[in-house]
Amino acid sequence: HESNGRATIEEDDDDFWFGYEQEYFLWDPETNLPIGFPKDATGQGQFYCSVGAENAFGRDIIEAHLDMCLDAGINVEGINAEVAVGQWEFQIFAKGAKNAGDEVWVARYLAERNAEKYGLSINWHPKPLGATDWNGSGMHVNFSDSTLRTCGDEKIFNQVCEEFGRNIKKHMDVYGAHNEQRLTGLHETQSIHEFSYGVSDRGASIRIPIGTVEDGWCGRLEDRRPSSNGDPYKIGAAVISTTKMAYAAEVDALLQ
Repeated sequence: HESNGRATIEEDDDDFWFGYEQEYFLWDPETNLPIGFPKDATGQGQFYCSVGAENAFGRDIIEAHLDMCLDAGINVEGINAEVAVGQWEFQIFAKGAKNAGDEVWVARYLAERNAEKYGLSINWHPKPLGATDWNGSGMHVNFSDSTLRTCGDEKIFNQVCEEFGRNIKKHMDVYGAHNEQRLTGLHETQSIHEFSYGVSDRGASIRIPIGTVEDGWCGRLEDRRPSSNGDPYKIGAAVISTTKMAYAAEVDALLQ
């Protein structure tokens, strides 16, 4: 069935590692706004990775969700308050696209069930506050395989990024609905109509982590385009496919 994203993963093994950064809003269904939304003109800036009752809203809810995930055996690597008010993130690491997708889906379900207990919902929309000066929500995908983790070659990382740039539509088709509202070139995003990559560039389509460079070009890449409501199975399948296409293109070039 077309809704079965898991079935789109044609090639899967533990060689591909995935780290999903799932952003979302804790949402008040009565006000139809994030919890803690300011009544005055206060804008974003003070909420990111914040502490204090005037900045961080719902931490007890978030930590309860973390405990549920850990009890269920889900490999949540961390949680943090995000840029917008009432916006949070959890990070999941897994080896293999199917395993990673499984863990994200179950963690999402647990987030919904946990929020129920507090009279709240989870808003997965990538831009729930619309065309305002409030960040949207993404699900950045960090990925690597044995080649990227061990090659020590900047050229290979650039080749993979360039291949992603040649396949924009393929990726955007599976990176989540309404993503054009989020990928505007503002709020730490690149425009949906453009493609760029760079070292430690939070405004690029793909960010090359500084740690990858410091480790001698051994490590991972971070595609920052997937939206918070994206299907992690389809995202993982596209990442694997395009990465392998980059390697195949390099082999073809050497044979010519």
